[in-house]
Amino acid sequence: MIDFLKLPASYPHRPRRVLLRQTHISWVFLASPFVFKVKKPINLGFLDFSTLEKRHHFCQRELELNRRLCPDVYLDVLPIYKTASNFSFKTKGKIAEYCLKMKELPSGWFLRELLAERRVGESEINRIISRLRRFYESQTPTGEIEQWGRPEKLKISTDENFAQVEPFVGRKISAAAFAAIRRFTNEFYVRNEKLFRRRMQQHRIRDCHGDLHLDHIHLTPKATTIFDCIEFNDRFRFIDIANDVAFLAMDFDLEGRSDLGNLFLRNCAGEFHDSEMLKLSDFYKCYRALVRGKVESIQAISMKPAKAGKHAKAAVRYFRLALRYAVSGSEPLLLAVIGRVGNLLNWPVCSSDQIGKTHIGVPLTRRTPSKKRAEVYSRQMTTRTYRELLARGVIAAKTQGGAIVDATFASAAKRELLRQKCEKAHLPFQAVELEVDPGEIERRLRARNKSVGVISDARLEDLEKLLAAYETPSQLSPNLIRVPAGNAVSATVKSVLLRLTEAQLR
Repeated sequence: MIDFLKLPASYPHRPRRVLLRQTHISWVFLASPFVFKVKKPINLGFLDFSTLEKRHHFCQRELELNRRLCPDVYLDVLPIYKTASNFSFKTKGKIAEYCLKMKELPSGWFLRELLAERRVGESEINRIISRLRRFYESQTPTGEIEQWGRPEKLKISTDENFAQVEPFVGRKISAAAFAAIRRFTNEFYVRNEKLFRRRMQQHRIRDCHGDLHLDHIHLTPKATTIFDCIEFNDRFRFIDIANDVAFLAMDFDLEGRSDLGNLFLRNCAGEFHDSEMLKLSDFYKCYRALVRGKVESIQAISMKPAKAGKHAKAAVRYFRLALRYAVSGSEPLLLAVIGRVGNLLNWPVCSSDQIGKTHIGVPLTRRTPSKKRAEVYSRQMTTRTYRELLARGVIAAKTQGGAIVDATFASAAKRELLRQKCEKAHLPFQAVELEVDPGEIERRLRARNKSVGVISDARLEDLEKLLAAYETPSQLSPNLIRVPAGNAVSATVKSVLLRLTEAQLR
């Protein structure tokens, strides 16, 4: 049947060509000026298209639900007949399948395309918001719909999501990141139960779109079209308006346009007269990013190897974004690590050792010659190194959503410099002190004498001097997290992420 639908001669209107696109749940045939969509015979738990009757039902639901926002695009549900020799749209026979017939939207006007061409600004954002406002106001909340705003009901979807992501832990998402996202999600319910209840009382839970992202919005000079809402599971549409719009904001963040994502959410809060919407944004964006990571992971395993790589990379990007929301939120953050920690956030890392060696022209993996160490570690050079380290870190954090500065920050003066630079830049910071037993430090420094490719100059003979020079960073509180760092790097990383999650929930 797929081969039949790929042939132009199969269609009554005889298109010049047919292009096939696939999602994890559908085959989509572009046969200009129409599009034909066939649901895959699958059961993924959160959707069930396993029988012809169910696919017919959900084709009808898709037609009805999407006509709420774009009645001119969704045209009909058509049977595909099985004939003696092939398939047919016309010749009567046994119905083999159903497909949804839609009007093709012209390319060049999808929001993702406009974004890539830098043609999205406040005017376009406000057009989308205006269309959504009218849509949400037209949806009358009922008791059946509003019950899905209760935390225990919301947890059905988030718990299901974690269960379905679990098979990808260790492949697309680390165990530490998975644990941090789950902790953030479950603790957010506990600490914000009154907020969730208020949302219900304010009738913020509506029959929404459910899948509001860049690829489902089409903006021409004359029309604002929002299409392809969720039809296969009502609870994915019976959601808080804040949940619905968070999806699009998350998509802007993923594309490096947090400025537009933040603008969209701020203007939504104003247009919808919803001052508390922004309190939920990071929670819902984290959920949405994890959902997209799961979907891309499912697509990666269902595609041929040539196409699977693209979806696998997208899954990793979404999972990292979910982690970012859990540990630092939507605003840029500078993370000062006093020691080393695995960079699961994929943030740029600025290292004091690297900067110091670069200043005097020493190769990064070669230990600084003894005659030059006095120059590299002089008070004047150290101050210069730290100033440049923090300047780079601030720029990287603001442009890439977050950054890590890696240095000892051994003295109170260096930590005060960190605080001052971040305050001046209006940039939140978090310091992580990795507490390592002196015996473990000695073991690691002893191992460095036999290692190659180490950037740091510190060796065993420097231990006494390093311990004596280190001042307890108590003045960084409440922006300080202390984490025991034992032998297992993975356990240390997990501890750091969980503590950062705790700080984000405060």
